[in-house]
Amino acid sequence: MRILIKGGRVLDPSQKMDKVMDILLEDGKVSRISEEINETADRIVNALGCYVMPGLIDMHVHLREPGFEHKETIHTGGMAAAKGGFTTICPMPNTKPATDTPERVKFVVDKAKKESPVHVLPVGAVTLGQQGEEVTDIAGMALAGAIAISEDGKSVMNSLLYREAMKEAAKNHLLVMAHCEDKNLVGKGALNAGEKAKENGVEGITNAVEDVIVARDILLAKETGAHLHLCHCSTRDSARMLKEAKEEGLFITGEVCPHHFALTEEDIVPGDTNYKMNPPLRAKEDVEALKEGLRDGIFDVISTDHAPHHAEEKKASMAEAPFGIVGSETAVALTITCLVGEGYLTPYQMAEKMSTNPARILGIDRGSLKPGKAADVTIIDPSKEYQIDVDTFVSKGKNSPFHGKTVKGRVEMTIVDGNIVYEEKE
Repeated sequence: MRILIKGGRVLDPSQKMDKVMDILLEDGKVSRISEEINETADRIVNALGCYVMPGLIDMHVHLREPGFEHKETIHTGGMAAAKGGFTTICPMPNTKPATDTPERVKFVVDKAKKESPVHVLPVGAVTLGQQGEEVTDIAGMALAGAIAISEDGKSVMNSLLYREAMKEAAKNHLLVMAHCEDKNLVGKGALNAGEKAKENGVEGITNAVEDVIVARDILLAKETGAHLHLCHCSTRDSARMLKEAKEEGLFITGEVCPHHFALTEEDIVPGDTNYKMNPPLRAKEDVEALKEGLRDGIFDVISTDHAPHHAEEKKASMAEAPFGIVGSETAVALTITCLVGEGYLTPYQMAEKMSTNPARILGIDRGSLKPGKAADVTIIDPSKEYQIDVDTFVSKGKNSPFHGKTVKGRVEMTIVDGNIVYEEKE
Protein backbone atom coordinates (compact mmCIF):
# COMPACT_ATOMS: atom_id res chain seq x y z
CA MET A 1 0.00 0.00 0.00
CA ARG A 2 1.24 3.46 -0.97
CA ILE A 3 0.31 6.19 1.51
CA LEU A 4 1.07 9.84 0.81
CA ILE A 5 0.98 12.14 3.85
CA LYS A 6 0.61 15.73 2.69
CA GLY A 7 1.44 19.04 4.37
CA GLY A 8 2.11 17.94 7.94
CA ARG A 9 4.66 19.44 10.29
CA VAL A 10 7.28 16.69 10.29
CA LEU A 11 9.00 16.43 13.67
CA ASP A 12 11.88 13.97 13.35
CA PRO A 13 14.82 14.47 15.72
CA SER A 14 16.72 11.62 13.98
CA GLN A 15 17.07 14.01 11.02
CA LYS A 16 17.00 17.23 13.09
CA MET A 17 13.84 18.01 11.12
CA ASP A 18 11.02 20.37 12.08
CA LYS A 19 9.46 21.39 8.80
CA VAL A 20 6.27 21.14 6.75
CA MET A 21 6.90 18.21 4.40
CA ASP A 22 5.21 15.46 2.40
CA ILE A 23 6.03 11.81 3.13
CA LEU A 24 5.51 8.84 0.83
CA LEU A 25 5.21 5.40 2.42
CA GLU A 26 5.63 2.35 0.24
CA ASP A 27 6.05 -1.40 0.92
CA GLY A 28 6.17 -0.84 4.66
CA LYS A 29 9.02 1.69 4.44
CA VAL A 30 9.47 5.44 4.23
CA SER A 31 10.04 5.90 0.49
CA ARG A 32 10.48 9.66 0.13
CA ILE A 33 10.33 12.82 2.22
CA SER A 34 10.24 16.12 0.39
CA GLU A 35 8.65 19.58 0.45
CA GLU A 36 6.26 18.49 -2.28
CA ILE A 37 5.44 15.02 -3.57
CA ASN A 38 2.85 14.68 -6.30
CA GLU A 39 2.51 10.99 -6.97
CA THR A 40 -0.34 8.53 -7.14
CA ALA A 41 -1.07 6.67 -3.92
CA ASP A 42 -3.65 4.24 -2.56
CA ARG A 43 -4.34 6.74 0.18
CA ILE A 44 -3.63 10.47 0.39
CA VAL A 45 -3.72 11.79 3.97
CA ASN A 46 -4.23 15.52 4.49
CA ALA A 47 -2.04 16.32 7.52
CA LEU A 48 -2.36 20.11 7.31
CA GLY A 49 -1.98 21.60 10.80
CA CYS A 50 -0.91 18.24 12.24
CA TYR A 51 2.28 16.96 13.80
CA VAL A 52 3.75 14.03 11.87
CA MET A 53 6.16 12.11 14.10
CA PRO A 54 8.03 8.82 13.92
CA GLY A 55 5.75 6.24 15.54
CA LEU A 56 5.55 6.77 19.30
CA ILE A 57 7.22 4.18 21.53
CA ASP A 58 5.91 3.37 25.00
CA MET A 59 8.66 1.74 27.04
CA HIS A 60 6.40 0.88 29.97
CA VAL A 61 2.98 -0.81 29.77
CA HIS A 62 1.13 -3.62 31.52
CA LEU A 63 -0.77 -5.93 29.18
CA ARG A 64 -1.81 -8.31 32.00
CA GLU A 65 -1.73 -11.43 29.81
CA PRO A 66 -1.25 -14.21 30.83
CA GLY A 67 -3.19 -14.52 34.07
CA PHE A 68 -5.15 -11.26 34.36
CA GLU A 69 -7.07 -11.17 31.08
CA HIS A 70 -10.07 -9.64 32.86
CA LYS A 71 -7.97 -6.46 33.19
CA GLU A 72 -6.36 -6.37 29.71
CA THR A 73 -5.07 -8.65 26.97
CA ILE A 74 -2.26 -8.39 24.44
CA HIS A 75 -4.97 -7.63 21.85
CA THR A 76 -6.89 -4.95 23.78
CA GLY A 77 -3.69 -3.38 25.11
CA GLY A 78 -2.28 -3.26 21.59
CA MET A 79 -5.49 -1.64 20.31
CA ALA A 80 -5.34 0.97 23.09
CA ALA A 81 -1.71 1.69 22.22
CA ALA A 82 -2.60 2.16 18.54
CA LYS A 83 -5.40 4.58 19.45
CA GLY A 84 -2.93 6.44 21.64
CA GLY A 85 -0.46 6.86 18.77
CA PHE A 86 2.01 4.21 19.88
CA THR A 87 3.53 1.89 17.30
CA THR A 88 5.81 -0.03 19.71
CA ILE A 89 5.18 -0.97 23.35
CA CYS A 90 7.15 -2.81 26.04
CA PRO A 91 5.00 -4.89 28.41
CA MET A 92 6.26 -5.50 31.94
CA PRO A 93 6.69 -9.04 33.27
CA ASN A 94 4.37 -8.95 36.31
CA THR A 95 1.83 -11.30 34.78
CA LYS A 96 0.74 -14.70 36.15
CA PRO A 97 2.91 -16.59 35.59
CA ALA A 98 5.56 -13.89 35.37
CA THR A 99 7.46 -13.44 32.10
CA ASP A 100 10.53 -15.07 33.63
CA THR A 101 11.72 -17.75 31.16
CA PRO A 102 12.60 -17.82 27.45
CA GLU A 103 9.40 -19.81 26.81
CA ARG A 104 7.23 -17.17 28.45
CA VAL A 105 8.96 -14.39 26.57
CA LYS A 106 8.29 -16.33 23.36
CA PHE A 107 4.62 -16.70 24.34
CA VAL A 108 4.24 -12.90 24.45
CA VAL A 109 6.20 -12.41 21.21
CA ASP A 110 4.18 -15.03 19.30
CA LYS A 111 0.78 -13.94 20.63
CA ALA A 112 1.53 -10.29 19.90
CA LYS A 113 2.44 -11.09 16.28
CA LYS A 114 -1.01 -12.62 15.83
CA GLU A 115 -3.14 -10.33 17.98
CA SER A 116 -1.55 -6.89 18.44
CA PRO A 117 -1.73 -4.16 15.79
CA VAL A 118 1.49 -2.64 17.18
CA HIS A 119 4.99 -3.99 17.82
CA VAL A 120 5.33 -5.65 21.24
CA LEU A 121 8.80 -6.02 22.79
CA PRO A 122 8.49 -7.93 26.08
CA VAL A 123 10.44 -7.17 29.23
CA GLY A 124 11.67 -10.22 31.16
CA ALA A 125 11.69 -10.56 34.94
CA VAL A 126 14.92 -10.16 36.92
CA THR A 127 14.14 -13.04 39.28
CA LEU A 128 12.14 -16.26 38.96
CA GLY A 129 8.49 -15.59 39.76
CA GLN A 130 9.59 -12.08 40.73
CA GLN A 131 10.27 -13.56 44.14
CA GLY A 132 13.66 -11.89 44.55
CA GLU A 133 15.49 -15.15 45.27
CA GLU A 134 17.00 -16.50 42.02
CA VAL A 135 18.15 -14.70 38.87
CA THR A 136 16.33 -15.67 35.67
CA ASP A 137 17.91 -17.03 32.47
CA ILE A 138 18.67 -13.54 31.18
CA ALA A 139 20.71 -14.73 28.19
CA GLY A 140 17.93 -17.13 27.16
CA MET A 141 15.25 -14.46 27.47
CA ALA A 142 17.36 -12.09 25.35
CA LEU A 143 17.56 -14.74 22.61
CA ALA A 144 13.79 -15.31 22.85
CA GLY A 145 13.07 -11.63 22.20
CA ALA A 146 13.17 -9.80 25.55
CA ILE A 147 14.18 -6.16 25.09
CA ALA A 148 15.03 -5.55 28.76
CA ILE A 149 14.76 -6.94 32.27
CA SER A 150 12.75 -5.48 35.12
CA GLU A 151 11.11 -6.49 38.37
CA ASP A 152 8.47 -3.84 37.76
CA GLY A 153 5.78 -3.71 40.39
CA LYS A 154 8.52 -4.02 42.99
CA SER A 155 12.27 -3.70 43.50
CA VAL A 156 14.80 -6.50 43.85
CA MET A 157 15.69 -5.89 47.49
CA ASN A 158 18.73 -8.23 47.57
CA SER A 159 21.53 -5.98 46.29
CA LEU A 160 23.97 -8.85 45.76
CA LEU A 161 21.50 -10.73 43.58
CA TYR A 162 20.56 -7.57 41.69
CA ARG A 163 24.21 -6.83 41.01
CA GLU A 164 24.61 -10.29 39.45
CA ALA A 165 21.54 -9.70 37.29
CA MET A 166 22.89 -6.32 36.16
CA LYS A 167 26.20 -7.93 35.16
CA GLU A 168 24.34 -10.56 33.14
CA ALA A 169 22.15 -7.89 31.50
CA ALA A 170 25.23 -5.86 30.53
CA LYS A 171 26.84 -8.98 29.04
CA ASN A 172 23.71 -9.60 26.93
CA HIS A 173 23.21 -5.94 25.97
CA LEU A 174 19.86 -5.77 27.75
CA LEU A 175 18.47 -2.65 29.38
CA VAL A 176 17.73 -2.83 33.15
CA MET A 177 14.44 -1.05 33.91
CA ALA A 178 14.16 -0.16 37.58
CA HIS A 179 11.00 0.24 39.63
CA CYS A 180 12.52 2.06 42.60
CA GLU A 181 10.67 1.29 45.83
CA ASP A 182 12.08 0.19 49.17
CA LYS A 183 9.49 -2.36 50.24
CA ASN A 184 10.44 -2.06 53.90
CA LEU A 185 10.04 1.71 53.87
CA VAL A 186 6.75 1.71 51.96
CA GLY A 187 4.91 -0.48 54.47
CA LYS A 188 1.17 -0.15 53.86
CA GLY A 189 1.49 3.25 52.22
CA ALA A 190 -1.21 4.13 49.70
CA LEU A 191 -0.80 7.85 48.90
CA ASN A 192 2.00 10.40 49.12
CA ALA A 193 2.90 11.18 52.74
CA GLY A 194 0.99 14.44 53.26
CA GLU A 195 -2.40 15.95 54.03
CA LYS A 196 -4.26 13.87 51.43
CA ALA A 197 -3.06 10.62 52.99
CA LYS A 198 -4.38 11.85 56.36
CA GLU A 199 -7.69 12.94 54.79
CA ASN A 200 -8.12 9.50 53.24
CA GLY A 201 -7.11 7.71 56.44
CA VAL A 202 -4.20 5.82 54.85
CA GLU A 203 -0.49 5.49 55.50
CA GLY A 204 1.77 7.79 53.51
CA ILE A 205 4.55 6.98 51.05
CA THR A 206 7.54 9.25 51.59
CA ASN A 207 9.92 10.37 48.85
CA ALA A 208 12.67 8.30 50.49
CA VAL A 209 10.80 5.11 49.47
CA GLU A 210 11.83 5.90 45.88
CA ASP A 211 15.02 7.87 46.45
CA VAL A 212 16.86 5.24 48.51
CA ILE A 213 16.54 2.67 45.70
CA VAL A 214 17.34 5.21 42.97
CA ALA A 215 20.64 5.91 44.75
CA ARG A 216 21.40 2.21 45.21
CA ASP A 217 20.56 1.30 41.62
CA ILE A 218 22.72 4.09 40.22
CA LEU A 219 25.67 2.87 42.29
CA LEU A 220 25.13 -0.75 41.18
CA ALA A 221 24.89 0.32 37.54
CA LYS A 222 28.11 2.30 37.94
CA GLU A 223 29.84 -0.78 39.31
CA THR A 224 28.49 -3.28 36.76
CA GLY A 225 28.42 -1.16 33.60
CA ALA A 226 24.74 -1.95 33.09
CA HIS A 227 22.51 0.48 31.21
CA LEU A 228 19.99 1.46 33.90
CA HIS A 229 16.66 3.06 33.03
CA LEU A 230 14.75 4.59 35.93
CA CYS A 231 11.02 3.97 35.52
CA HIS A 232 8.18 6.35 36.49
CA CYS A 233 10.35 8.86 38.40
CA SER A 234 8.27 10.99 40.76
CA THR A 235 10.54 12.94 43.14
CA ARG A 236 12.80 15.97 42.91
CA ASP A 237 15.71 13.95 44.33
CA SER A 238 15.29 11.34 41.58
CA ALA A 239 15.76 14.20 39.10
CA ARG A 240 18.80 15.48 40.99
CA MET A 241 20.47 12.07 41.24
CA LEU A 242 19.81 11.27 37.56
CA LYS A 243 21.32 14.63 36.58
CA GLU A 244 24.45 13.93 38.65
CA ALA A 245 24.76 10.40 37.20
CA LYS A 246 24.62 11.80 33.68
CA GLU A 247 27.17 14.49 34.51
CA GLU A 248 29.45 11.68 35.69
CA GLY A 249 29.07 10.02 32.28
CA LEU A 250 27.10 6.99 33.48
CA PHE A 251 24.84 5.14 31.03
CA ILE A 252 21.65 5.94 32.96
CA THR A 253 18.35 7.20 31.57
CA GLY A 254 14.97 7.99 33.07
CA GLU A 255 11.29 8.41 32.31
CA VAL A 256 8.37 10.41 33.64
CA CYS A 257 4.71 9.39 33.22
CA PRO A 258 1.97 11.85 32.25
CA HIS A 259 0.06 11.44 35.51
CA HIS A 260 3.15 12.51 37.45
CA PHE A 261 3.53 15.76 35.51
CA ALA A 262 -0.20 16.46 35.04
CA LEU A 263 -1.36 16.04 38.66
CA THR A 264 -0.14 16.77 42.18
CA GLU A 265 -1.32 15.21 45.43
CA GLU A 266 -3.58 18.25 45.86
CA ASP A 267 -5.71 17.02 42.94
CA ILE A 268 -6.65 13.79 44.72
CA VAL A 269 -10.42 13.44 45.22
CA PRO A 270 -11.08 11.82 48.63
CA GLY A 271 -12.02 8.17 48.26
CA ASP A 272 -11.43 8.07 44.47
CA THR A 273 -9.01 5.21 43.93
CA ASN A 274 -8.37 6.30 40.33
CA TYR A 275 -5.88 8.67 41.97
CA LYS A 276 -4.04 5.76 43.60
CA MET A 277 -0.90 4.85 41.68
CA ASN A 278 2.65 3.75 42.42
CA PRO A 279 4.70 5.88 42.78
CA PRO A 280 1.98 8.16 44.17
CA LEU A 281 1.05 11.64 43.03
CA ARG A 282 3.59 13.91 44.70
CA ALA A 283 3.88 17.46 46.05
CA LYS A 284 3.94 20.54 43.79
CA GLU A 285 7.72 20.93 44.22
CA ASP A 286 8.31 17.40 42.96
CA VAL A 287 6.01 17.87 39.96
CA GLU A 288 7.77 21.10 39.02
CA ALA A 289 11.15 19.31 39.22
CA LEU A 290 9.84 16.60 36.88
CA LYS A 291 8.60 19.12 34.32
CA GLU A 292 11.84 21.08 34.47
CA GLY A 293 13.78 17.80 34.22
CA LEU A 294 11.93 16.90 31.03
CA ARG A 295 12.53 20.39 29.65
CA ASP A 296 16.25 20.31 30.49
CA GLY A 297 16.92 16.80 29.15
CA ILE A 298 17.52 15.19 32.55
CA PHE A 299 14.62 12.85 31.82
CA ASP A 300 14.87 11.24 28.39
CA VAL A 301 11.47 9.63 27.97
CA ILE A 302 7.74 10.00 28.54
CA SER A 303 6.21 6.56 29.19
CA THR A 304 2.67 5.74 30.29
CA ASP A 305 2.96 2.94 32.89
CA HIS A 306 -0.43 1.92 31.46
CA ALA A 307 -1.87 -0.18 34.31
CA PRO A 308 -5.44 -1.38 33.67
CA HIS A 309 -7.57 -2.79 36.48
CA HIS A 310 -11.12 -4.14 36.58
CA ALA A 311 -13.71 -1.63 37.82
CA GLU A 312 -14.71 -3.93 40.71
CA GLU A 313 -11.12 -4.03 41.98
CA LYS A 314 -10.89 -0.24 41.98
CA LYS A 315 -14.14 -0.03 44.01
CA ALA A 316 -12.24 -1.19 47.10
CA SER A 317 -11.12 1.28 49.77
CA MET A 318 -8.14 3.59 49.20
CA ALA A 319 -6.09 1.32 51.47
CA GLU A 320 -7.06 -1.89 49.65
CA ALA A 321 -7.55 -0.96 45.99
CA PRO A 322 -4.74 -1.86 43.57
CA PHE A 323 -2.26 0.79 42.44
CA GLY A 324 -2.37 1.99 38.84
CA ILE A 325 -4.18 3.91 36.13
CA VAL A 326 -4.53 3.49 32.37
CA GLY A 327 -2.44 5.78 30.20
CA SER A 328 -2.15 4.61 26.59
CA GLU A 329 -5.07 6.67 25.29
CA THR A 330 -4.40 9.89 27.22
CA ALA A 331 -0.59 10.32 27.06
CA VAL A 332 -0.45 12.41 23.87
CA ALA A 333 -3.17 14.83 24.97
CA LEU A 334 -1.70 15.26 28.47
CA THR A 335 1.78 15.87 27.04
CA ILE A 336 0.48 18.52 24.63
CA THR A 337 -1.80 20.12 27.23
CA CYS A 338 0.52 20.12 30.24
CA LEU A 339 4.01 20.34 28.69
CA VAL A 340 3.84 21.70 25.14
CA GLY A 341 0.95 24.04 25.94
CA GLU A 342 2.65 25.32 29.09
CA GLY A 343 6.01 25.90 27.38
CA TYR A 344 8.01 23.12 29.06
CA LEU A 345 8.53 21.20 25.80
CA THR A 346 8.54 22.14 22.14
CA PRO A 347 6.71 19.78 19.76
CA TYR A 348 10.18 18.69 18.56
CA GLN A 349 11.18 17.77 22.13
CA MET A 350 7.91 15.85 22.49
CA ALA A 351 8.95 13.73 19.48
CA GLU A 352 12.33 13.16 21.16
CA LYS A 353 10.79 12.04 24.46
CA MET A 354 8.10 9.83 22.93
CA SER A 355 9.84 8.31 19.91
CA THR A 356 13.49 9.01 19.10
CA ASN A 357 14.90 8.66 22.63
CA PRO A 358 12.95 5.47 23.49
CA ALA A 359 14.20 3.87 20.23
CA ARG A 360 17.79 4.84 21.03
CA ILE A 361 17.58 3.60 24.63
CA LEU A 362 16.00 0.29 23.58
CA GLY A 363 18.50 -0.10 20.74
CA ILE A 364 15.84 -0.66 18.07
CA ASP A 365 15.79 0.57 14.48
CA ARG A 366 12.66 2.69 14.91
CA GLY A 367 11.96 6.30 15.85
CA SER A 368 12.97 7.77 12.49
CA LEU A 369 11.30 8.89 9.28
CA LYS A 370 14.44 8.70 7.16
CA PRO A 371 13.89 7.08 3.73
CA GLY A 372 14.42 3.33 4.01
CA LYS A 373 13.26 3.17 7.63
CA ALA A 374 10.15 1.27 8.76
CA ALA A 375 6.95 3.20 8.04
CA ASP A 376 5.87 3.70 11.66
CA VAL A 377 4.15 7.08 11.79
CA THR A 378 1.94 8.98 14.25
CA ILE A 379 -0.20 11.90 13.06
CA ILE A 380 -1.52 14.24 15.76
CA ASP A 381 -3.83 17.27 15.61
CA PRO A 382 -2.38 19.49 18.38
CA SER A 383 -5.23 22.01 18.29
CA LYS A 384 -8.13 19.57 18.70
CA GLU A 385 -9.85 20.25 22.04
CA TYR A 386 -12.09 17.66 23.69
CA GLN A 387 -13.01 16.06 26.98
CA ILE A 388 -11.44 12.75 27.98
CA ASP A 389 -14.18 10.12 28.21
CA VAL A 390 -13.19 6.74 29.66
CA ASP A 391 -16.25 5.16 28.05
CA THR A 392 -14.61 5.66 24.65
CA PHE A 393 -11.39 3.84 25.67
CA VAL A 394 -10.65 0.65 23.77
CA SER A 395 -8.58 -0.61 26.70
CA LYS A 396 -10.47 -2.91 29.06
CA GLY A 397 -9.32 -0.58 31.85
CA LYS A 398 -11.31 2.59 32.48
CA ASN A 399 -9.40 3.48 35.67
CA SER A 400 -8.35 7.06 34.94
CA PRO A 401 -8.49 10.20 37.08
CA PHE A 402 -8.66 12.26 33.85
CA HIS A 403 -12.28 11.41 32.98
CA GLY A 404 -14.00 14.68 32.05
CA LYS A 405 -10.76 16.68 31.81
CA THR A 406 -10.61 19.10 28.87
CA VAL A 407 -7.42 18.58 26.88
CA LYS A 408 -5.83 19.54 23.57
CA GLY A 409 -4.15 17.17 21.13
CA ARG A 410 -5.72 14.16 19.46
CA VAL A 411 -4.15 11.27 17.60
CA GLU A 412 -5.59 11.27 14.08
CA MET A 413 -3.78 8.26 12.63
CA THR A 414 -1.33 5.56 13.64
CA ILE A 415 0.60 3.69 10.94
CA VAL A 416 2.63 0.55 11.65
CA ASP A 417 4.92 -0.86 8.94
CA GLY A 418 2.94 1.08 6.34
CA ASN A 419 -0.47 -0.17 7.54
CA ILE A 420 -3.06 2.15 9.07
CA VAL A 421 -3.86 0.50 12.41
CA TYR A 422 -5.86 3.39 13.88
CA GLU A 423 -7.75 6.30 12.35
CA GLU A 424 -9.82 8.82 14.29
CA LYS A 425 -13.39 8.96 13.05
CA GLU A 426 -15.44 11.96 14.22
